[in-house]
Amino acid sequence: MNRQDQDHQTKPESDDNHDHHHKSHNHHHNGGDPHAESHHGHEHHHHHEDREHDNHDHHGSHSGHGHHGHGGHEDMMADFKKRFFITVILAIPIIILSDMIQMFFNYTVTFPGDTAVELILASIVFFYGGWPFLTGLVSEIKDKSPGMMTLIGFAITVAYVYSAATVFGLEGMDFFWELATLIAIMLLGHWIEMKSVMKASDSLESLVEMMPQEANKLDEHDQVTSVSVSELKKGDRLLIKPGEKIPADGRILNGKSSVNESMLTGESEPVEKSEGDEVIGGAINTSGSLTIEVSKTSDEGYLSQVVQLVKEAQESKSKTQMLSDRAASLLFYVAVVAGIVTFSTWMALGVDTNFAVTRMVTVLVISCPHALGLAIPLVAARSTGISAQKGLFIRNRIGFESARRVDTMIFDKTGTLTHGEFGVTDIIPQKDVSEEELLRLAASLESQSEHPIAAGIVAKGREEQIDIPQPENFDSMTGAGITGNIDGKVISVVSPGYLKREGISYDEERLSKLSATGKTVVFVLQDQTLLGAIALADTVKESAKEAVERLHRMGIETVMLTGDNEKVAHEVAKQIGIDEVIAEVLPHEKAEKVKELKKDGKRVGMTGDGINDAPALANADLGVAVGAGTDVAMETADVVLVNSDPLDVVSIVDLSKITYRKMIQNLWWAAGYNIVAIPLAAGVLAPWGFLLDPALGAVLMSLSTVIVAINAQTLKMK
Repeated sequence: MNRQDQDHQTKPESDDNHDHHHKSHNHHHNGGDPHAESHHGHEHHHHHEDREHDNHDHHGSHSGHGHHGHGGHEDMMADFKKRFFITVILAIPIIILSDMIQMFFNYTVTFPGDTAVELILASIVFFYGGWPFLTGLVSEIKDKSPGMMTLIGFAITVAYVYSAATVFGLEGMDFFWELATLIAIMLLGHWIEMKSVMKASDSLESLVEMMPQEANKLDEHDQVTSVSVSELKKGDRLLIKPGEKIPADGRILNGKSSVNESMLTGESEPVEKSEGDEVIGGAINTSGSLTIEVSKTSDEGYLSQVVQLVKEAQESKSKTQMLSDRAASLLFYVAVVAGIVTFSTWMALGVDTNFAVTRMVTVLVISCPHALGLAIPLVAARSTGISAQKGLFIRNRIGFESARRVDTMIFDKTGTLTHGEFGVTDIIPQKDVSEEELLRLAASLESQSEHPIAAGIVAKGREEQIDIPQPENFDSMTGAGITGNIDGKVISVVSPGYLKREGISYDEERLSKLSATGKTVVFVLQDQTLLGAIALADTVKESAKEAVERLHRMGIETVMLTGDNEKVAHEVAKQIGIDEVIAEVLPHEKAEKVKELKKDGKRVGMTGDGINDAPALANADLGVAVGAGTDVAMETADVVLVNSDPLDVVSIVDLSKITYRKMIQNLWWAAGYNIVAIPLAAGVLAPWGFLLDPALGAVLMSLSTVIVAINAQTLKMK
């Protein structure tokens, strides 16, 4: 069926007084292919057919898992907080009672059994405060990947065992106060880190919550009963009233309506559906009543396949290790080797065992980096704070940190680079009518209509500050447009199809040029005389062009990925200056395209706003959701742009680079301190009479922590 035929078709509309827009709208949306409306309804199911079998139960399992995930994370944070405060309270008497501190500050506190009190308090701190690190040490050793937990766990264990041994008669100074401060600072670091990371995978939950829980099922006598969505079977007939969510994928048996699938497809325009069309579970039925037959149950429908794709991508991503872990892992080996070398060297030199053990323990305790434990979390907390002020909401640190290395940024078109709503692009009056008059007449009629195109025309009228009169005898002409009396003249706004049927001539070449670039054209008539035409299109965001320019300056390539037709996509890309266009992509293919680019060795950022972008966002190295989009896109993204401004994508990359620089500086401070302190603690300068006293080591350690903290606070955005 070609375009002309489509425009000739006049379907009697029940309650939609705006058929002319829908007709001409098809040009805009999918190059005039009337079947394209529901393309994701049909084709993507074929694609997924082979996967359905292994998807059977994830709905049930997710919701449980999600709650646990979120609760688990909050509980852990509360747990660290509690352990931290208790450790700090117990650390105070331990520090006061410590021989080393007493010597250092030249005071004495003694009473019978003071060492026993110290041992009891230190034991509580070690087992209660240190518990997360001890369990962490065990699991890291099991995974054969020692990191921060191993380093902390090892140092606190050595310090505790050695100090306890001094209480029971081993000669030497105890390290209880070191132990207590070390555990307190590490708990604080982890607590800050969790606060800034705080993100459970609610994406799956929010996806599942988008599905309605109840459905109106029709029995054989057409009586409605309310059933739970989980009980639906293929072939069940459901009644869907206006305003309700569609409970499951299905096919329309009877009824006509426009269905809002934006939460699934990200396309803002409601899609016309009538008998025989496919509908997707989770979409919203906006106008008419529909009876549908269920074709896929909730655990094999479109939404649940999206859930599955997102889940897979998220799991594969979480394996990335944090930077500080890698540094800690390295330090662990350095510390252990240094400790062993220290002990064996001193033993070989024939000093007493006690001295050699003290040196070894000093090395191990000092090499445990207080500053390293705080270096990253403090910068993370700071950059999260700055980004929040800028309207960037960081949900996943790993993704955000990898933003600095992105070399290809993919943008979804509708709602990301464009406003996702109609704006007037051309006003084309005939000979003696002014542009202003043409717009005034059109806006007057359209002010009575609810349609997105009407909204675009009225908005333009208001922007131009035109006085918009109220029309009289307003009426909608089925399958043609709208009409009414303005200033005593009969004015109508109609579709190209109406002009053809009425035999009114117009500049067809110009019209086809406009519709080829994705514009929708409506005509204004007075009686049956053509006054002019108004073209509308989804308008490009002002900042999109600047954002693309700035990305280019950073050496980042830009790609547009859209379900819209080639011509429309290229037109928008040309306006914005985008390098590459991938158009006519079906929703589930977006993630595939991201994977393909990654296979070519590119580091990919993806910016999008619809559910169909969610799997792509989850697969990209950096997923950016535009805040005006859907919950799910926001849940699967690493960063959410609250202001929906493409320029913020540039800010993310900027901030990521600055944050990384600060983290590296802090790691150097923290690790550099160790590089200097370890040999001193080991007694390299002993022959020259310098031995790094454990107390002095601890003071230096605190100093390096303070420097790291101050450095983190100097993080600023240009």
